[in-house]
Amino acid sequence: MKKIILIFTLLITTIAFAQNKNAKASMEVDGICGMCKERIEKAAIRTKGVKSAVWNVDTHELKLIYDERKTDLTTISKKLASVGHDTKEIKATDEQYNSVHPCCKYRDEDVKKDHEKEKENGK
Repeated sequence: MKKIILIFTLLITTIAFAQNKNAKASMEVDGICGMCKERIEKAAIRTKGVKSAVWNVDTHELKLIYDERKTDLTTISKKLASVGHDTKEIKATDEQYNSVHPCCKYRDEDVKKDHEKEKENGK
């Protein structure tokens, strides 16, 4: 009887602390255009455990579905930084940032202004 109770307790404990294989999260990722969107989503999806990644150009929000047993938000942030995009948690190095296309230089005020003009003209 003691063995059955012990096994039952262990089973419940394991289930209670199991990590979610379809965790949902969102994070802010710096970028400025459609090329950034493609790069950000591709980097996120190529992170082991990420099942879905959709980045919004206007809000800079990256919506994720990922397996917590295989990855975490820090790992995903590092992957995004490695392709040149900053998150709140991890900033891309200058070398990583400089690897992005010149039109994707989201830290450059002139590039930001150019993209704003394009949006206004497109409306």
